[in-house]
Amino acid sequence: MTNTTLDTSLAVVILAAGQGTRMRSALPKVLHRIGGRPLVGHVLDTARDLAPGHVLVVVRHERDQVAEAVTGISDEVVVVDQDEIPGTGRAVEVALAAVPEFTGDVLVLSGDVPLLDADTLAALVRDHRVSRAAVTLLSAVLPDATGYGRVIRGTDGTVERIVEQKDATAAEAAVTEINAGVYVFQAAALREHLADVGTANAQGEKYLTDVIGLARRAERTVTASVVSDVTLTLGVNDRAQLAEAGRLLNARTVRRWQLEGATIQDPATTWIDVTATLAPDVTVLPNTHILRATAVSGGATIGPDTTLEDCEVGENAVVRRADATLAVIGAGATVGPFAYLRPGTKLAAGGKIGTFVETKNSTIGEGSKVPHLSYIGDTTIGRGVNLGAGAITANYDDIAKHRTEIGDEVHSGSHNVFVAPVRIGDGAKTGAGAVIRKDVPAGALALSVAPQRNVEGWVENHRPGTAAADAAARARSAQEQGDGSQEAHG
Repeated sequence: MTNTTLDTSLAVVILAAGQGTRMRSALPKVLHRIGGRPLVGHVLDTARDLAPGHVLVVVRHERDQVAEAVTGISDEVVVVDQDEIPGTGRAVEVALAAVPEFTGDVLVLSGDVPLLDADTLAALVRDHRVSRAAVTLLSAVLPDATGYGRVIRGTDGTVERIVEQKDATAAEAAVTEINAGVYVFQAAALREHLADVGTANAQGEKYLTDVIGLARRAERTVTASVVSDVTLTLGVNDRAQLAEAGRLLNARTVRRWQLEGATIQDPATTWIDVTATLAPDVTVLPNTHILRATAVSGGATIGPDTTLEDCEVGENAVVRRADATLAVIGAGATVGPFAYLRPGTKLAAGGKIGTFVETKNSTIGEGSKVPHLSYIGDTTIGRGVNLGAGAITANYDDIAKHRTEIGDEVHSGSHNVFVAPVRIGDGAKTGAGAVIRKDVPAGALALSVAPQRNVEGWVENHRPGTAAADAAARARSAQEQGDGSQEAHG
């Protein structure tokens, strides 16, 4: 869902101030990534789909790092600093202070709950407005509610209060309906009740959940909407939960592309970031990662055992057992198996980068082939080129990088080294083992040939007693006996 009409009566507050000690990480919890985005990035994406009038993110722990990430994802966000008073209630209070004239509805989300979708939240806001509630919260029913705040209802089924795990009695801890940490408040009621929230609890924090009980005591309406898919409400507090959230998000992403017309042979071993795109009739084979802003065109086959990061793949291209980053692969081109495409590689239509080939910052022209066992760096290759096995462009002189230019329809022999800067003219040929240090004119044959010299007896003289010396002696003896036999019969 993407709402294109701005809802000026809705403000979204995202809580991203916590340290997340259970992650045991120097990186703030909300910046850990799943599906190619930080956790808080997924929450921001969902919030923007609702087109609210305001989006506010409350930060504290590693403030600058989180703020930079948040504004990099969504520059219209207002970053609000939480002060020394701890707790979610205080976080929302300082967010409201940043929009003092706002009188609509406030949707509160957590930066570590990444799987909620815009449709679920839009329905929650709609129910809140229809019921004219002061507070509407999202809840879920879990078989094991350990660690979550419990939703305590009255005998008539209405919500009375939220009790945090550490403050719950035995009877309250037995409740399986949990608070998902997602709320919609009328702004006026929220401001009024937050002013009365204290810190007399096990954590010594100003709980946002205390607003529920205060609203009930003021005889205001409090409602709860039970989400049907509990996985949408899962939060991330440690690395195990991070992995589980990533798995669930990936399963959702893979299914979406399957329904859009992509064949994904083994969803369990295929990972696709939410920022990647697949056209209809793409085939993805097992153990494949399609990451970040990678875009794959129709008819292409990716995998098996392939990782593409920020790549463009043209129609009907085939990429097998390859690793590529910031590369462009043209229509009908083939890559792999066991190829490594580094940033700046551009393979034109119908081209080939083959087995055990590494490329970097190079353009390989239409129909040109680098089939095997080669390194091509800082190179421009024209159309219809075929480089023999073991081609190396020696691009670095220990001070600077230099370019190699290879024209159209050039064919090189095996085990060639092109020492840059150097240009090979159109239609030129090079011999096997050539080391090309000078420009080669169009249509020329370039050779670097030295006479072969054999030093007889070197192994026996310099490596006596070795297996090689013994083998050489036997061979020489056999040769001498053969020569003597021929002379006797001559």
